[in-house]
Amino acid sequence: QLQASGGGLVQAGGSLRLSCAASGRTFSSYAMGWFRQAPGKEREFVAHISRSGGTVSYADSVKGRFTISRDNAKNTVYLQMNDLKPEDTAVYYCAARIKDSYRVYPTEYDYWGQGTQVTVSS
Repeated sequence: QLQASGGGLVQAGGSLRLSCAASGRTFSSYAMGWFRQAPGKEREFVAHISRSGGTVSYADSVKGRFTISRDNAKNTVYLQMNDLKPEDTAVYYCAARIKDSYRVYPTEYDYWGQGTQVTVSS
């Protein structure tokens, strides 16, 4: 089970840190991803981190502003979001993938959290 938190309302240029806590003892066996979905749009890839945390990947739209990280001892993955823009407004979801390879399609992730709303005002 994945539980995302940390969303909220922030002004453009501000920062938020999202967290996704996983239950169970096998968290380190999963690669993790963050996705987002704005109203009327498809769910889109934001970031991916490998099981060990040694490999990370980002969508071009967030590269240089967002940082994904994980703490396997705490069964938690994070998304630090800086310099937020109104176009970052969306519901953000964390997802777990059994295979460690980097993937950007939601269908290639096996488990999903419930989502947390991020709203960036201009």
